Amino acid sequence: MARTATGHIVVKETRGGLVYGARFPAYGAKRYVTLGSAADGWTHEAVELALAEVLADVRRGIWRPVVHAEPVAAPRECPTFHEFASEWFERQRLEGGRRGGGLTAAGVADLEWRLSVHLLPFFKSMRLDAITVEDVDRYRLAKVRAGRLNATSINKCLATLSAILEAATEYDYVARNVAHGRRRRLPSVTPPRTSLDRAEHITALLDAAGALDDAALRRRGQRRALLATLVFAGLRIGEALSLRWCDVDLARGTIEVRASKTDAGVRTVNVLAVLRDELGAYRARADTDSGALVFGTSTGRAQHRSQVRSRVLAKAVEQANAKLAEAETEPLPSGLTLHSLRRTFASILFAVGEAPPYVMAQMGHATAELTLAIYARQMSRRDGEPDRLRALVEGSNRTPTDTSAEVVALDDRRRRAA
Repeated sequence: MARTATGHIVVKETRGGLVYGARFPAYGAKRYVTLGSAADGWTHEAVELALAEVLADVRRGIWRPVVHAEPVAAPRECPTFHEFASEWFERQRLEGGRRGGGLTAAGVADLEWRLSVHLLPFFKSMRLDAITVEDVDRYRLAKVRAGRLNATSINKCLATLSAILEAATEYDYVARNVAHGRRRRLPSVTPPRTSLDRAEHITALLDAAGALDDAALRRRGQRRALLATLVFAGLRIGEALSLRWCDVDLARGTIEVRASKTDAGVRTVNVLAVLRDELGAYRARADTDSGALVFGTSTGRAQHRSQVRSRVLAKAVEQANAKLAEAETEPLPSGLTLHSLRRTFASILFAVGEAPPYVMAQMGHATAELTLAIYARQMSRRDGEPDRLRALVEGSNRTPTDTSAEVVALDDRRRRAA
């Protein structure tokens, strides 16, 4: 191996052939550079010439060691909204909820509705880093123009979009959350709460539902029993439509709510005597087994709440108002909804003297705010209606029907046998 006065050539044998390098002192340190390989055309003479040029640069003070840059990782590909939202949804399903133990079945359905029906059709194929504030505003305007959602529902969809983009910022897919902030939301207009809080109106509505049952060919008695359950047990419509006969114990006087949209909604409702009569008469007529849905279709499947709204409540309200008009009596409150009947239950409990904590538990409220609001309104009444509500559920003129008494006795025998 040839040497120079201040450096020497290094030859290494590799699988690819000979590789030439040079070792020499420069600026007070030993240096080594790789010059090239024989496969690239380097020869011993060419290496000697290159080494001489390097040493000349060292003597002139212009040689600089080559600094190898650290390898730069290839940038991550930003996912589409659909891809990222699907993973986010799965995390929420398993780890979401108030206690971090996962969403309830109703919570999953609600979140899936916001994503599948309202967010994905608009943002599905867009990359996360391509979504702009203008896109968010355009989405909001499209929903307002469509007129299918109220301001509250649109704001819930926007809140879900913001939560997804907030997670994307934590994963460094986007620089900022373009859906964040109140400016992105619609002003919420809270409609006045409609409540069926007059005994005369409750009776008129149930009687109208009973008339619909009498005219029906199938599921007679169900319409009145369903509305009575909403009024006298305070179940949400989703809770009522998923209720099974095994959850109804007329002997003990309880209803077990097992499927609810909140943890507080899973509860045991103590059945008022008036409702026990209604359900007893209906069960005697329904003749169903314990695993059947209480308010199922004629084929045993679950009803849809929109059908109950249009085919039961709306028609019952229409007939009730017709009867009230004949009697020259004030009609039912306008804007009556299935949820209005649930608030009626709270008014009834306060009318019979129950305390707010008990009412809150029976209603399945997560917070006391709504319970106390109904309580304040009920206690401020001076029209004698609380007494009439109490008489409706406790009145001596109401006696159990023979069929309901038989069903209660049968439930009692079944419970003892179990």
